[in-house]
Amino acid sequence: MTIAEALRIAGLDPVDARVLLRTILQASDAHLAAHAEQRLTEVQRADYLAWVERRRAGEPIAYLTGGREFYSLAFKATPAVLIPRPETELLVETALERIPGDAAWRVLDLATGSGCIAIAIAKHRPRAQVTATDISPAALAVAHENADRHGVKIELIESGWFAALSSRRFDLIVANPPYVAEGDPHLAAGDLRFEPRSALVAGPAGLDGIEVIVNQAPQFLAADGWLLFEHGHAQGESSRVLLNAAGYEGITTLRDLAGIERVSGGRV
Repeated sequence: MTIAEALRIAGLDPVDARVLLRTILQASDAHLAAHAEQRLTEVQRADYLAWVERRRAGEPIAYLTGGREFYSLAFKATPAVLIPRPETELLVETALERIPGDAAWRVLDLATGSGCIAIAIAKHRPRAQVTATDISPAALAVAHENADRHGVKIELIESGWFAALSSRRFDLIVANPPYVAEGDPHLAAGDLRFEPRSALVAGPAGLDGIEVIVNQAPQFLAADGWLLFEHGHAQGESSRVLLNAAGYEGITTLRDLAGIERVSGGRV
């Protein structure tokens, strides 16, 4: 099997084929284009065809290749964590806009998963003191690997939401919590079938996690501290209602590049 034949393999999206083959060969797109007639070794061919079958069955590319790029950084991704998504970059951008570059702000990332949000913030605001929590030890292990990969120091704590944080205070709290409603048909399609359900589903309306965060965050925010969180495409209004009821000021919702309400927050 040549590179050209591998890229044309039946039943696989050409983009997926290129990503898989690039990973198998540890080669660039330019190499694939310039060496289309290069033959795969028997080991490379066997590995590639095995990945092709798993991808045809719906397994996410990020889990097959072991990683995904987020905020121009490469992150390890395993079935223990949610796959980093481009729309979540808005949460990082919004957080960075609020964190002064010369201040040692205390930042908390709830349900950190792969650690992509916390690590991106720490990478771009090296003076910030970043803490990240997750209830899953397996997720924290992935986050630890990713932090080491990018040479950032973040504090990782096993905790369900704020449970292990006692009376600590933070200048900024960020979160990409579960926000898919139970029974949502999307859970039975695409990558979501393979991702950890605990990182996706949050009650009948998908708001259980957001409600806990909004109501409890003021106890852990310093004066004028900010809470920012990602939510679903139809949860902007509900998020603002929750923030208003909890007494937040400066309540705001931002739209992602697709024009969808994606990040909401306020300050105490």
